[in-house]
Amino acid sequence: MAEDEKLQKVLARAGLGSRREMERAIAQGEVMVNGQVASLGDRVTADDKLTFRGKKVSDQPESERQRVLLYNKPEGEICSRSDPEGRRTVYDRLPKLNNGRWISVGRLDFNTSGLLLFTNDGELAHKLMHPSSVIDREYLVRIQGTVDEDMKKRLIEGVLLDDGVAKFTDIVDGAGEGKNRWFYCVVMEGRNREVRRLWESQGVKVSRLKRVRYGNIFIPSHVRVGQWVELMPREVSDLCLTAGITPPKYKAVSPSEKQARERREKKLRSRGHKRS
Repeated sequence: MAEDEKLQKVLARAGLGSRREMERAIAQGEVMVNGQVASLGDRVTADDKLTFRGKKVSDQPESERQRVLLYNKPEGEICSRSDPEGRRTVYDRLPKLNNGRWISVGRLDFNTSGLLLFTNDGELAHKLMHPSSVIDREYLVRIQGTVDEDMKKRLIEGVLLDDGVAKFTDIVDGAGEGKNRWFYCVVMEGRNREVRRLWESQGVKVSRLKRVRYGNIFIPSHVRVGQWVELMPREVSDLCLTAGITPPKYKAVSPSEKQARERREKKLRSRGHKRS
């Protein structure tokens, strides 16, 4: 008997969106299973026929690689696919996919820059964002105001915010002196504007904020603001393990694909050298 899975999980893995987005689509009657409108809680097998918004759904074939992009987000971009105000979005610079679409692993607000991951696998995105995965996010923050040891202790022990207690797991001094200093700080959740709200709860101002690490992934020095790079299969496998997912078995990278990656890496590095 074919093994069944949650419907939203299958749709997410097919690259149609995050698991939460698929749950909303099911609730709104946009998904059908074997010609019948689906319901939340439905489970399906590989033998079931799925449609999403009137189009047939094909689960990711074995030849379709699980892909992850690292994007160095600049300030002034939003993490939505479109914006009524016409502002640039993080999706504008990403390469096009033949199947599915890029799904962001969490968000960064309009005034926050730095590391943002995208994947064509909604289930991987869901696992990487879920609190149960306990993945740390590291930020570089510039603070205007006096920061003393008592303040750092309070922020590590926990502060009550509007949506519950939040805390940093680590705070390390960076550059600067006096009332304009840089700090590295780490959180284990992805709450909305959590880093800013934690610091501002102590009466200081965040003047710059950049995410520099997500789990075991750092921004490479040659990937400048507004640029992206695709993670190599080994890096994607490590990310899957971090998220608690069994890494996929990849086919060997073709010579043409390897050459294309090498050309892009060379181009990024040469641009970085010219700007330095």
